[in-house]
Amino acid sequence: MVSQLNIGIALLLGLAALGNGVFMMIDPETWYWLVPGVPDRGPFNQHFLRDIGMIYMLIGVAFIWGAMYTQHRRVLWVMPTAWLASHAIFHFWEVWVGICGPEFLVIDFGGVTLPALLGIWLVYTCNKGQAHA
Repeated sequence: MVSQLNIGIALLLGLAALGNGVFMMIDPETWYWLVPGVPDRGPFNQHFLRDIGMIYMLIGVAFIWGAMYTQHRRVLWVMPTAWLASHAIFHFWEVWVGICGPEFLVIDFGGVTLPALLGIWLVYTCNKGQAHA
């Protein structure tokens, strides 16, 4: 059933985003050096990483909350998906204008493009087949 699949995807995406955000908040320098491609994009900035960590924590909570509460699911999944998709588009733009090489699309796929695609899937299929969509 698609709705059960969506709940699982949303929970996985939410827990991953929440965990990533907490990691960025607690130990931004370790996060910076551990995530492939990040050091290639600019110097370490703990304030900036913690700002983004807060965004990821909010994204995580929104996906988890949407998985648990059907009534507000669509809006709870649309907002973080909008950020994730914008983030992915920005990464493609960096390659397009020559800031990064195309190999970064592969490096970034699991942490940038895949979450955006999963979020888009969730929003697109949210409440399909339910009368109160």
